[in-house]
Amino acid sequence: MAKKEEVDVKELKKKLLIPRTNGFFQLSEKQVEKAEGFAESYKAFLDASKTEREAVAAAVELAKKNGFAAFEEGKKYEAGDRVYYNNRNKSVILMVAGKKGCQQGVRISVAHVDSPRLDLKPHPLYENNDMAFFKTHYYGGIKKYQWTAIPLAMHGVLVKKDGTSVQVVVGEEEGDPQFCVTDLLPHLSTEQMSKVMHQAISAEDLNILVGSRPVADEEGGDLVKLNIMKLLYDKYGITEEDFVSADIEFVPAFKARDIGFDRSLIGAYGHDDRVCAYPAVMAAIHAKTPENTVLTVLADREEIGSSGNTGMNSEFLHHFIEDLAVAEGLEARYVLRRSKCLSADVTAAYDPNFASVYDVNNSCAVNAGVCIVKYTGSRGKSGTSEASAELMAEVRSIFEKNNVLWQTGEMGKVDNGGGGTVAMYVANRDIEVIDVGVPVLSMHAPLEVISKTDLYMTYLGIKAFFEA
Repeated sequence: MAKKEEVDVKELKKKLLIPRTNGFFQLSEKQVEKAEGFAESYKAFLDASKTEREAVAAAVELAKKNGFAAFEEGKKYEAGDRVYYNNRNKSVILMVAGKKGCQQGVRISVAHVDSPRLDLKPHPLYENNDMAFFKTHYYGGIKKYQWTAIPLAMHGVLVKKDGTSVQVVVGEEEGDPQFCVTDLLPHLSTEQMSKVMHQAISAEDLNILVGSRPVADEEGGDLVKLNIMKLLYDKYGITEEDFVSADIEFVPAFKARDIGFDRSLIGAYGHDDRVCAYPAVMAAIHAKTPENTVLTVLADREEIGSSGNTGMNSEFLHHFIEDLAVAEGLEARYVLRRSKCLSADVTAAYDPNFASVYDVNNSCAVNAGVCIVKYTGSRGKSGTSEASAELMAEVRSIFEKNNVLWQTGEMGKVDNGGGGTVAMYVANRDIEVIDVGVPVLSMHAPLEVISKTDLYMTYLGIKAFFEA
């Protein structure tokens, strides 16, 4: 009778199965400490970057402090040169020239820096029953009811007819006034609460309360509105007409804070997608002299389809790569088809409170590392590109060789919805692209939650990709 072969089950599991354990069991104390330190600098970046303009300005400032200079068209850059290209103050490219230049293509990491918010309409200020309000037009995919009864801050720029611009930030500093969208009291909400959630608050209900004191004159109408404009004119020198040429956004007024007794998580507005933008910026800053030229791209307009000349559906990245290629005597198409890109965007973290919409075996988990996503899209993979098996294997190999904790998954069950990233617009340029990013709880809410370790692993992953 043949002797039964002895099997080391523990060794066999290690060899053949994916370890599905909390990431903290796979990290050293030193790695956790580094993640904590990285998270602190990220929170400072996040608090200074509540709009796409502010995020670009913060990224440029970080770049300048680390030896980056403004890009010069027509100049051939040498290995180790570091430049930035500011595209209309709403998107930016950081470039570190490699030893091989663009000969073998460039390595790109793309993230977006716009987030869901409340924008002002062209004629926003009005008065109703002795209260002054701003009319808004929401931006991106929001649950409207989440934006009522929370403190809001005003950020943006107004450009006057003479071309001078006025920067406005109100509601962030101690002692600043803040703003809010009012909600209906429960005692009078019988009809409202009988509606389905997306109808309980309409877009036209998202009116921001900005004041209630009239000018000292009992005659005439719109005296509260007039007083608001007087205050704005006295402080900023603007008139009501200047709102026509303004980019004004209202965002949650709270700052990034640790979540949980163990401080393992960060709660903040705008993780989507600045939680990938900051690691991408720091990966470029910390790239010394890579083999191939590397680019970090921070784009605008992703939340509404990446349209416009600052979004990834425009030609600004293509033109930048073409400038680099021409300076090296290369054809742009030659460089593009040899290039590879990490589309660095967030994905949905598995939330046990809403388990019914997730496929638990194909979801990304908090504290399990950066998530590699082969495809996004909705239902039958529509509205997305899909990374090749070859690129998927290359990226996970890079991560494993550099001790980057990673995982993979989808955004919920197949027919429960889904979402897209900029990957397809990059792929349309004949560039190999794959999605990577941080899992997020409460995505698109005024307060989103991420893991510090996942944030740090995303930085390590992008850095390793640049250096490969």
